[in-house]
Amino acid sequence: MRFSTAAKLGRVSNLPTVWTNVLAGVVLAGGPVEVPKLVVLALLATLLYVAGMFLNDAFDAEFDAKHRPERPIPAGEVTRATVLRWGLILLDLGLALALLLGLPALLAALATAAAIVIYDLHHKQVVYAPVLMGLCRVGLYSIAAFTVVDCPPTQVWVGALALLSYVVGLTFVAKHESGEATLVRFAPLLGLFGPLVLALPLLGGSIEQQVLFVGCVMWVLRSIRLARSGSPPLIRSGVVSLIAGIALVDAMMIAGAGELGWALVAVGGFGATLAAQRLVAGT
Repeated sequence: MRFSTAAKLGRVSNLPTVWTNVLAGVVLAGGPVEVPKLVVLALLATLLYVAGMFLNDAFDAEFDAKHRPERPIPAGEVTRATVLRWGLILLDLGLALALLLGLPALLAALATAAAIVIYDLHHKQVVYAPVLMGLCRVGLYSIAAFTVVDCPPTQVWVGALALLSYVVGLTFVAKHESGEATLVRFAPLLGLFGPLVLALPLLGGSIEQQVLFVGCVMWVLRSIRLARSGSPPLIRSGVVSLIAGIALVDAMMIAGAGELGWALVAVGGFGATLAAQRLVAGT
């Protein structure tokens, strides 16, 4: 398999958002932010994410042949069996790496892997698929938090709730990117504003926190406008914009914990995602 094919299968342009997920998990847990541990967590998150993307393409090959013929499997760049095999290998490597992080983190990784597989197998058939996708991201928070503390504090779960709400809304939008139906319902999009509600205290904080909050509001509104355009290319553009916005959610949660320096790192992850999406498609 060529590297360019693997990059498309793994949607590697979105990886900065999984790295900011684990950063947020560590910071919100209140444990020491140690760079070596962050690197291990980032590698673990990368393996789980890319494995999930590979399995997603393997299980969706028939759907993609009709609606996304440019994807690597229907385009003939790689076989479905090869993608499935590598997806399972990457998932196993991620779980093997989790063994180094202690039993609580390993259990969180196993739960996350289960959510990934269940989502990839059934997301076209079940209405609760967006919740499953959200749990995959929440799993990264929990893995990171359990790596640095035995009992994560409340602010970890508040951040996880914000992320879950956002990803549920994002995934609802993504279900329309094939252009089968126009995104006209607004109610499911309210999940995208969950993090903003939880981050409202930032408006009473420093100027940096206020700017971050307003910037996130503007980005979500811009992405929704694109997603509701009715044009498949613009819907897809809205989806990738919202994916990049995951890093902004992480940044807001980190800023709410008073760690502005690490919040700026997460904002850098947002910028890195946008830049990488110009090179490799984010969906």
